[in-house]
Amino acid sequence: MKQSSSLLLIDFLKVFAALLIILHHLSSYGQIAEDARKALPGIMNWLFEYGRFAVQIFLVMAGYLAAQSLTRYANVKFSAQGLLKVILNRYLRLFAPYAAALIFTIACAYIARFWVNDEFVGESETLSQFLAHLFFIQGILGLDSISAGAWYIAIDWQLYSVLAILLISFPRYQAVIWVISMLAVSSLLFFNRSGTYEAYFIYFIGSYSLGVLAYLAKCFDNQGVNRLAKIALLLIGIIIVISSFQEIWLRNFLAWFVAIALLFWGNKSYPSADSKMLEAIAWGSQRSYCAFLIHFALILLANTLYIATGMYMHESGMLAIALMLGVVGCSMIAANYLYRAVEVPALRLKI
Repeated sequence: MKQSSSLLLIDFLKVFAALLIILHHLSSYGQIAEDARKALPGIMNWLFEYGRFAVQIFLVMAGYLAAQSLTRYANVKFSAQGLLKVILNRYLRLFAPYAAALIFTIACAYIARFWVNDEFVGESETLSQFLAHLFFIQGILGLDSISAGAWYIAIDWQLYSVLAILLISFPRYQAVIWVISMLAVSSLLFFNRSGTYEAYFIYFIGSYSLGVLAYLAKCFDNQGVNRLAKIALLLIGIIIVISSFQEIWLRNFLAWFVAIALLFWGNKSYPSADSKMLEAIAWGSQRSYCAFLIHFALILLANTLYIATGMYMHESGMLAIALMLGVVGCSMIAANYLYRAVEVPALRLKI
């Protein structure tokens, strides 16, 4: 059931982006992806090329929700201890379902290696690799990812920590808006175009900042901040358009349009009328983080089943597509269990 505090557009985007990234990974990894491409080449190629753009939706939403969470400290006296507590509590908020999903993925990869000879399964995990994942530093250390979505969780914590420092340390949000805007433009036009910075917040802060500005422009209780954030959003949009004359980056346009959508409709609650569709969106939204975490393990298991049982010898694209849809369904079922057994109880983990 949907909660009174739920926001319809936010919940819809969570469900849509999670589903899109699951389908993107299904179109990218293993024999199932190869065989499904034979039956639906256009759709599979589109998911492979553009499904990754769901990350931009995640980033903009994450910035919007992070600003919603952190602006409650706007009038609180600065405390370094309080700031550290906020950052560590964010780590704890992400940690428990993430750690559980990692352990499950390691187990699934161990099983997959008996039958699946594919690069995406990876080498056997090491203790140092696992510990690096637990502390969100695997990308910085240059270690292989255990799961397809693990890098995003590490980046999310980096971005949240940087935003917490800005919004809690500096009470004048007008100055913060200029800093955030400059970080956004430098990221969108330079850092985000070089793989050198992929393990660091600066690569992703462009899209994230657009979500922050969308929240400050609409929901923050200060008209001066609202106006300045709107101006910043408009100027960044103009800069994105001007930069496209040199090279078009669709992900920058997508991030800006999502931010504008949040500006207009991000604070809209669910309609009062009950609807099975709306209930499904609310249900899926609550479990979207767990679905994002757990789905790669199920892709491993599906490819293992496909090869170990000899189904791959039929080279049937429709069979591969049926297995893909099965993974989507199983991801939601597994996400429900992970949400209820781990994520909800772990909400009590706070400093």
